Amino acid sequence: MLSSEPLDFAALQPDEAAARINGHSALRATPYRWPDPASLPRRQWLMGHWLLRGEVTAIIAPGGTGKSTIGNTIALCLASGQALLGKPMHRGPQAVWIFNLEDGTDELERQLSAACAYHGIGPDDCGNRLHLDSGLVQPLCTASEDRDGFTLAEDVFAQLAATIRERSIATVIVDPFVSSHAVRESSNEAIDAIAKRWKRLAQETGCAVVLVHHTRKLGGREVTAEDGRGAVALRDAARVVLPLNPMGDKEAEELGIADPALRRSLVRIDTGKANRAPPDAATWIRLESQSLDNGEGLEPSDFVGVATLWEKPDVFHGLTTWHLYTVQQRLAAGDWRESVQAKDWVGHLVANVAGLSADTDKGRIKAIIRTWKRNGALAVEHRANNGRDVPFVIVGKAVDASEIGSRPHLATCGAESAEGADADP
Repeated sequence: MLSSEPLDFAALQPDEAAARINGHSALRATPYRWPDPASLPRRQWLMGHWLLRGEVTAIIAPGGTGKSTIGNTIALCLASGQALLGKPMHRGPQAVWIFNLEDGTDELERQLSAACAYHGIGPDDCGNRLHLDSGLVQPLCTASEDRDGFTLAEDVFAQLAATIRERSIATVIVDPFVSSHAVRESSNEAIDAIAKRWKRLAQETGCAVVLVHHTRKLGGREVTAEDGRGAVALRDAARVVLPLNPMGDKEAEELGIADPALRRSLVRIDTGKANRAPPDAATWIRLESQSLDNGEGLEPSDFVGVATLWEKPDVFHGLTTWHLYTVQQRLAAGDWRESVQAKDWVGHLVANVAGLSADTDKGRIKAIIRTWKRNGALAVEHRANNGRDVPFVIVGKAVDASEIGSRPHLATCGAESAEGADADP
């Protein structure tokens, strides 16, 4: 038993005094050891800069954006070692555990089977590295709450750690996070404790933990790392946050995507928070439909959503310095207005030069003009016209004729129905 008598620390040697404080070694400042930077162990990234051993990644998205579908494909990337979503698999194939807490086993197997069929992944590709569990069959509750406060389920975390070590699991995907505990989402204290307990599990076992989380109501705006539902503690504890956003109308217009079904199938994954690496460029995913070929007689087969990498078209695909030079030459010889509603909108000139249509390619043309304005190639001049201030587009920094090559073939840039495609510049 510790004595209740106060200690005279001044009478003790420094080392002895340190050892006597509260019966424990005292906190001390550790001198920096000046290691050779080249000798320090590298961070153990598993999949691009999305998944890191010993850390928590949060995926944040509204409903209907394919969170679970994308999670299944991430799992296949890990188990097979194949870069199905364009992210390098730094350490090759790794064991992964999907713990889905919303769907039953049959539905989870449909989803994963469809993803395997679409990507051509089989048992030989994954070996014994793919693990799948349903929270409806095997419940997962890492914390509970009553009138006296919240309690972490340490026995549950101990069981998780044992399984992770036994199966050499490199990544655990918990989907969704809200179903993995029984505390108030708004409680920063409780959510902080749960998120940090997941992080301690990750560090103790050397695995990456992925927590899939819903967004709060957004009012139509895009998801950011700050938009997770409830307390902000999960976002703060995670080292990587990946917001998911469906393609918006404006971006679809710029890329010339007129089909609403195609637009709805496209999802952008951003790196909303990346404390351990530079932010990655956005990754685009297309949600496709895959048949399971399980129909019989008059009963049709099931079709299940799968995620695949989608390459975003380049707005400037097919355009060269020649196109900009020609636009500038025609601007200098005429009057072209900035307003898209004007008959002499500068977009008609760009369409004519680039072999595009000012109607069907309007969004792309507007994006091209914005970029040329931003880099100074085009400028805006305000002129008085019938007593009104009217903005006209003029040449900014002129392209030197020596910088342009030969005239490209228009078909390499725009649509066959482009305005005045046969006209000489």
